[in-house]
Amino acid sequence: MTRRGLVWSAAAAVGLAVAVAAVALTPSPPGPPGPEPGRSLYRDHCATCHGADGWGRSWRARLLFLRPGNLADPQAPSLPDPYLTEIIRRGGADFGRPGMPSFGFTLSEADIQALAAYVRALATPPRPTP
Repeated sequence: MTRRGLVWSAAAAVGLAVAVAAVALTPSPPGPPGPEPGRSLYRDHCATCHGADGWGRSWRARLLFLRPGNLADPQAPSLPDPYLTEIIRRGGADFGRPGMPSFGFTLSEADIQALAAYVRALATPPRPTP
């Protein structure tokens, strides 16, 4: 191979390596928000009353006059998103759940959305294993 051919081959190899690296390092577009960002929010703001599993049977819940709702209820996924986000934002008084505090002044809109997604995931029944 001539010196000129060797230079062109090396340039082509470098160009190909740069192209492959650019494709490999390009981040994939974000998917729809899942329940994971809301896990720590739930633990910090909701688990005290609703329990870690969402059933509302924590030892602290037994001390409350008004029992917390069962967030693991299989019917819960049918609740509309605006209902979940508004009850988190404004509290339960407007929705017949006077014991539920409001978090609209302490959580951002993104946090409220993440928390609603996590609550919805708590209610989703586990998939049967084949």
